[in-house]
Amino acid sequence: MARKPPDVRVLHGHRVISGSELRATFVEQDDTAKNPHRLRRRILHGVVLVMLVGLIVAAIVVALAIMNGQIKIPGAERSRAAVSVCPAATYDYAPPQKVHVNIYNSTSRPGLARSVADQLAARKFLVGTVGNTTSSYRGVALVVSGAAGQSAAFSVQRHVPGSDYVQDGRADASVDVIITGDFKELAKPELVDQTPGQLSCPRENRRIVDEATLPAVPTVTPGTG
Repeated sequence: MARKPPDVRVLHGHRVISGSELRATFVEQDDTAKNPHRLRRRILHGVVLVMLVGLIVAAIVVALAIMNGQIKIPGAERSRAAVSVCPAATYDYAPPQKVHVNIYNSTSRPGLARSVADQLAARKFLVGTVGNTTSSYRGVALVVSGAAGQSAAFSVQRHVPGSDYVQDGRADASVDVIITGDFKELAKPELVDQTPGQLSCPRENRRIVDEATLPAVPTVTPGTG
């Protein structure tokens, strides 16, 4: 009598599950069309995903537009306008012996700040800090003060022809002079105009607001300036 071949689906008395049977057990049947709740859920997920992608793209576009200046932020524009307005007041010439001035050299010419400081001291200005700094401003010099020092800054400008005035937030009446690349020399003492007048800030009067012209707090480096 022929021996019956062993059943490969049985091992030691236990039935062996095939791969196809295992996959069929765990694969969820796609009954979306028959299940309206699942269909609505999938549609909602798709809509949310599309909206998120759209928001991300819109945020990138807006950020690039702001960086390129195509979109102006109202608050920022008001702040810039406040900075760009040149003081309209008329100032009397203040005696140099009442003006506290700091001199900074942002050029590659060593000793320039010290030389200018010595000349201003000879004219009775009260010279404080003398040193080096860095500035991306292009011009003769920046004369910087707070609101309390505008009259003093006016007097300093009369000695530094071609300089531009910039206001910062300091509370005292001190004045900084940041010497830049186009500086040649101070006005000759006998030619200094001492009549009343206004601060000179031609770049701002032309309503050109360039943040590079606004000096940071000067960082003094060792040396004679």
